[in-house]
Amino acid sequence: MADKPDVSEIDQFDMTKLKKTETEEKNTLPTKEGKYNALVATGFIMKPDGN
Repeated sequence: MADKPDVSEIDQFDMTKLKKTETEEKNTLPTKEGKYNALVATGFIMKPDGN
């Protein structure tokens, strides 16, 4: 039957042979305050007090 994929290899897969990995997040999203400060620093927006 061509409709169903061959999954016979999945039954033989041994998950205990997988290596343990640690996930490290490298690209964190900026905070709302961080984005605001970046826009002020580049001159796209002015602070409300005019500085």
